[in-house]
Amino acid sequence: MLEGKSVNLRVIDKEDLPLLADWGNNPEYLGEYVWLPQQSRTEWAKRYDNLTADTKWFFIEKKDGTKIGTMFHFPRGDLLEVGYMLIPSERGKGYCTEAVKIMVDYLFLSKNTIRVQAITDVGNIASQKILEKAGFKKEGTIRKSSFIRGEWRDGCLYSILREEWREPKILTKIKK
Repeated sequence: MLEGKSVNLRVIDKEDLPLLADWGNNPEYLGEYVWLPQQSRTEWAKRYDNLTADTKWFFIEKKDGTKIGTMFHFPRGDLLEVGYMLIPSERGKGYCTEAVKIMVDYLFLSKNTIRVQAITDVGNIASQKILEKAGFKKEGTIRKSSFIRGEWRDGCLYSILREEWREPKILTKIKK
């Protein structure tokens, strides 16, 4: 488990898949800037079973163990990309910003990568603020990068480089 000040990141286990599938099929959880996968629990289990060693799914949990969102990282060529979502009632409270900082610390401490990036919808101002507070820099717009809710949408590319990160911002302990 990766411990922060207000939240922890815990790797999602197979027994967590029913909740993950429920959230992943809920348009309210996904929000207006994410595609609607609508996959069965069996399909979620297949996705989980096919994760590569460089891809991890985490729950974002409050200190009392309450699950409030998900965070993931995956390879994109020679670099790593992150993504995240929170349940609507927990948005705007700083939890996601802390989770992104924990993930960036973890990735730069445990992986030989020069860059961590994220892509967010151009209209998703809240997500852009999270990335900026976590030290990411906006690199530009990726035109028509996602097909969401019946239309092609532009994305904003953000990244943080190892030399910009320099040292852990939050992560002080890694629990097994």
